[in-house]
Amino acid sequence: MCGIFGVYNYYGDASAFRQRALDLSKRIRHRGPDWSGCVVSGNNIMCHERLAIVGIDTGAQPITDENDEVILTVNGEIYNHRALEKELKKPTKFKTHSDCEVILHMYKEIGTDVCAKLDGMFSWALLDTRKEGPGRLVVARDPIGITTLYIGRCSAHPETIFFSSELKSLNEDCDIIEEFPPGHFFDSETGEFHRYFRPDWWDRERIPTAPVNYRQLREALVAAVRKRLMAEVPYGVLLSGGLDSSLISSIAVREAARISASAHSDTEDVDTRGARHFPRMHSFSIGLPGAPDLLAARKVAKFLKTAHHEYTYTIQEGLDAIADVIYHLETYDVTTIRASTPMYLMSRKIKSAGVKMVLSGEGSDEVLGGYLYFHYAPSADEFHKETVKRVQNLHTSDCLRAN
Repeated sequence: MCGIFGVYNYYGDASAFRQRALDLSKRIRHRGPDWSGCVVSGNNIMCHERLAIVGIDTGAQPITDENDEVILTVNGEIYNHRALEKELKKPTKFKTHSDCEVILHMYKEIGTDVCAKLDGMFSWALLDTRKEGPGRLVVARDPIGITTLYIGRCSAHPETIFFSSELKSLNEDCDIIEEFPPGHFFDSETGEFHRYFRPDWWDRERIPTAPVNYRQLREALVAAVRKRLMAEVPYGVLLSGGLDSSLISSIAVREAARISASAHSDTEDVDTRGARHFPRMHSFSIGLPGAPDLLAARKVAKFLKTAHHEYTYTIQEGLDAIADVIYHLETYDVTTIRASTPMYLMSRKIKSAGVKMVLSGEGSDEVLGGYLYFHYAPSADEFHKETVKRVQNLHTSDCLRAN
C-alpha cells in the first residue's frame, strides 16, 4: 500500500510549510518506500509515498493533468481502470501507466460521481485548482475501508484540512482528528462527507429472500481473486491451511497460471505482464514451533505445488514486536493486536523475499458467519444482521491488520 498526505487551504505560507509537510509524509514512508512526490499549489500541499505495483515505470505521484490544474494522490488499486478509460468521452492522453490516473480524467468529466464507478481499494485526494479560492478538494475512501485514511483539523484554523493514510502524520499539527468514513467522499465545496456506496444489503433490517446460488457465489469469488492479481511485481498468498486461505490460494494458483500463459501468448494483457517474471505462486505461513496451522499449510502447499515458505517465531519475539505492531496499527484493540503480531513478523519475512503483494482470506468469516459465536445466533434473521454488521466494521479490525 502507498501512503498519502496533504494539507488543504493552509493558514500560512504553504511554500514555507513544504519541508514540514515532507517530514510529516516521511513518517509513513514505510508504506511507500519506492518513491516520494510532493506538489505545492497555492496554499495546498499534496504528498505521496509510493509502493510500485502497477505502472512501475511511469506511475509516480501526485499525478497532474496536462495543464497541472488538477492534482491527484492515491493509495490503492483500481481494478476496472481499463473499462473506465473506455468510458471517457473526450480523447485523453494519459501521462502514466498507473491504474489510478483514470480517477483524475473521470473526475474532469463527471465530478464526484466518479467515486461510485470505481471498483477497487483506495484512498485518494484530488485538488481542482480551476475552482476559485484555494480550489476544490475531494477526498474519498473505498466502500469497506480496506485502505486507511484520516482527516484532521486545527481548531485555531478550522478552514485548513489535513489528511493522511496514518495518524502519525497528523497528531502534532491537528487537535481534531477523525477516521475518514468508508464508502464516503469529502467535498470542500460543501464541507461535508457524502455517502456514495449504497448497496441494498447495507441496511441490516433488509433480510434477503433469494435462494442460495452456489454457482453465483463461486463465480463471484473467482472473479474477486482474479482481478486482484493485477500486478507487475512478484506476489504470493498467505496460507494458514484453513478453509479461507486455502480456497483463495487454490483459486490464485489456477488464475496465475492462466495469466502467465496469456502473458506469453499473442493476446497479452498489459495488466498481467508481471506474471511472466514470477510464474510460480509463493505461499507463506507462520506460527509457533509445532503449530497445527503450519502442518495444515504444508499439506495444502504441497497439493497446490506452491513455492512454500514456512516461518516460526518464539513467544519472546512476539512480545518484542508488540510495540511496533501498535505503532503501525494505531489501535489498542487487544484482539486486533494479537492477530496482527504474527502477521507483522511474517510480513517482514515476505518483504525480504522480494514479494510486494499478497492475497489472504480476510473477510470471509464476516461475510459467511464463520466465527464460533455465530453458532448461537437466535434466528436466521439475526444471523444475517450480524454478518452485515461485521462487514461494516471490518475497517476497524481485519482490514486494519491486513492494510
